Amino acid sequence: MPFLMNTWYVAASADEIKNELFSRTICGRSVLLFRKENGDCVASSNRCPHRFAPLDKGRLVGDGVVECPYHGLQFDVQSGNCVHNPHGDGKISKAACVATYPIEERHGLVWVWLGEPEAADTDKIPDFHFLTDTKFRTLSGLIGVRANYELIVDNLMDLSHVEYLHAGGLGSEAIKRGETEVIQNTNTVHSNRWCPDGMAPPVWDALFDNYGKPVDHWLDMRWDPPALLCLDVGVTPVGAPRADGVSGYFCHFLTPETETTTHYFWTASRTFKIHDTALDSNLSTAIHQAFVEEDVPMIEGVQTMMGGIPFDKMNPVLLQPDAGALRSRRVLKQLIEAECAGER
Repeated sequence: MPFLMNTWYVAASADEIKNELFSRTICGRSVLLFRKENGDCVASSNRCPHRFAPLDKGRLVGDGVVECPYHGLQFDVQSGNCVHNPHGDGKISKAACVATYPIEERHGLVWVWLGEPEAADTDKIPDFHFLTDTKFRTLSGLIGVRANYELIVDNLMDLSHVEYLHAGGLGSEAIKRGETEVIQNTNTVHSNRWCPDGMAPPVWDALFDNYGKPVDHWLDMRWDPPALLCLDVGVTPVGAPRADGVSGYFCHFLTPETETTTHYFWTASRTFKIHDTALDSNLSTAIHQAFVEEDVPMIEGVQTMMGGIPFDKMNPVLLQPDAGALRSRRVLKQLIEAECAGER
């Protein structure tokens, strides 16, 4: 299935982009990113229109101007125009230009829009204000996954797998018997799992200083197209309001690299013990185990087993907990079909 193009993708964390050439492949396109002298980020195609050399192998020769490493053509990345041809009479062809992309720096992330520039609307970036709110302590990272991004969405929207794939860490009997509610609000899908009156998973028990007491446990996942997810997870004393407990936000920003590879940006935000470096370390270890050691190998294994056959052609057996993932897939498919038909 084609990628959704009229949307915002996370291209990088803000601290990745400096006043030097940097590239990242997004939706099969090599995108050039860097900061101008005033700190603003710019983005363009990374491919020179002359002999298709990678511009990130070149150099910056002025504020926002990049020189191709192959034949020395220079491009103003803000406008996309070639501004210098060192050959012959120096005449510049109108075709000598690179595509430029709208870009927005928000929530500590650099977002890029690869679709129709005039359709770019920064109001379409969902709210993740807590990522840069000083009341929160936020950890973050980037994982390369050798699988299609929708397979990762499937994993995140169906948390019934936690008791099995993450047994001994994030799993618990309460999660196993928990009830999931799927809610759709326009193009946003929520998959909320409520697990009352049970023991918290070992990881959460330790992180939240619960130490073996029964709790009500919630895992509320929000999905915004094409693949922006936020998990609100926490525990509270049995029967008590959520505000009496402790919780955190775990974001998963999935940016397709190719049809079978994904840039997986993750964040973990909390409002408790924000200066506790030991907790930072323990949380990072738990995330690495869950994401890198458990989720990613399984998802990559699924990609391998599918052998390049599209998901809907595999005729998967459907289970009740699949509802959230299937709803997300349906919404995304409708958006892509509408875009391909020329609708916005």
